[in-house]
Amino acid sequence: MMQMINDLFAVDAATGEATILMSVLGMAIALILSLIITQVYQWTFTGESYSQDFVHTIVMMSVVVSVVMNVVSGNAGVAFGLFAVFSLIRFRSAVTNSKDIAYIFFGLCVGMTAGLFQFQLAILLTLFACTVFYLLFKYNYGEGKDTQILKVTVPENLNHENLFDDILAAKTEDYKLRQVETTNLGTMIQYTFAIRSKKGTNDRDLLNEIRERNANLKVSIGYMKG
Repeated sequence: MMQMINDLFAVDAATGEATILMSVLGMAIALILSLIITQVYQWTFTGESYSQDFVHTIVMMSVVVSVVMNVVSGNAGVAFGLFAVFSLIRFRSAVTNSKDIAYIFFGLCVGMTAGLFQFQLAILLTLFACTVFYLLFKYNYGEGKDTQILKVTVPENLNHENLFDDILAAKTEDYKLRQVETTNLGTMIQYTFAIRSKKGTNDRDLLNEIRERNANLKVSIGYMKG
């Protein structure tokens, strides 16, 4: 009886092929671990547009990749063929958040490891990486001001290339002039800067200082999507 059970959960040493039950076990472990990954993703999500479909994608990719690794294991020809097919696949919408890309790669690695029946390594990878992701989120590691877009309108008669340089130098870590354009039939000039404010800089204080110099015309600060 014990030998029969061992045979069900074994890999053929001659052919390198896994039994059906071994493959199912690999998929089940990939599924469970991917659910843990997506739970941590939901806890640590800080983006603007949460997507349930993205969460489902991580789970399904982990399971599917575990099966793919069963198929390509020990067969270089099949591996190259499958990778050629996968190279034709494109995401319908681009992944813009770098953390989301990391989670996709994380799910793929766990699926690959489970598909190669390295179950202990897959579990260790999941627990260790999830702990790292959570600690980075909890302690806000690497915190800094986001890049902002500052738009300032000035009257044409006040137009000067370095009009706001002293204010920006005092209030920001870095700033760059990105665009200059005329508005209101050429009577106004709009400057667009990319800036990173210093930690102690309040947006309202920055706007007030600029308004004192641009004749109290329109000033706006927007945040770039991260």
